[in-house]
Amino acid sequence: MLQDPAELTTAFAAGPGRIALVLEYDGSGFHGWQDQKSGLRTIGGTLASAVSKVANEPVTPVCAGRTDSGVHACYQPVHFDTGASRAIRSWVLGINSALPGDIRVHWAGQATPDFSARFTARCRRYRYVMLDTPTAPALLRGRVAWTHTPLDRNAMQKAAQYLMGEQDFSAFRAAGCQANSPWRCIQAITVYREGPFLVLDITANAFLHHMVRNIAGTLMAVGHGERQPEWVAGVLREKDRRSAGVTAPAQGLYLVDVCYPAENVLPRPRLGPWWLGPPP
Repeated sequence: MLQDPAELTTAFAAGPGRIALVLEYDGSGFHGWQDQKSGLRTIGGTLASAVSKVANEPVTPVCAGRTDSGVHACYQPVHFDTGASRAIRSWVLGINSALPGDIRVHWAGQATPDFSARFTARCRRYRYVMLDTPTAPALLRGRVAWTHTPLDRNAMQKAAQYLMGEQDFSAFRAAGCQANSPWRCIQAITVYREGPFLVLDITANAFLHHMVRNIAGTLMAVGHGERQPEWVAGVLREKDRRSAGVTAPAQGLYLVDVCYPAENVLPRPRLGPWWLGPPP
């Protein structure tokens, strides 16, 4: 459904029709993805402005996952419809020239009309990065969740396994969540240590508002020894947000992958953040 990246050349034109992009961004200076009438700086609004300049017409980008304020993305697929035709290189370079430095387009390609960055996606993968060191970081400020208290990785990993599978995640959804159903399916979840970092790597068919951050805050309570791993099973049963842990800070969260059916040929993600390798 998408043009094979190996076939893309500077002469290949994409459009008119549906165009797909792959972005990365530092969410620190943005109020999330969704454009707001208040005029706040958002990923979606900033991207729409840049793409519209290149297309020379109003364009509304649709993303795979609407990240919250302060959340980062290493791999965010997007699609938009346009009547314009541009060389692939022109889409990428043109949009990037109109974007601020904290958002970058790394790939563009022609998509068929039935492709949707949001609805064609089969799963989303996030990483939540924690740093448990005596002193707060300087260079990674705004990019990790810091705690001065050591975290017990083994206890957090044991607790995380209670979240596997298709379940009612009411206890982990934000009060303002607009999803029709609290049921989601976590397909993979692991907590691992990479040097001084502790990483929650989680894949699900979809996520509720603040779901990953609420899970991270709950697991951190276990990691700090405030709760036992089995407590998480009880939180799920109670289906009450007040029974779970606090909402972990946004700056530790990264969208790192979105999975599509095999016929959709998007370039594979690097699975950042850049200082982290793949989970063991």
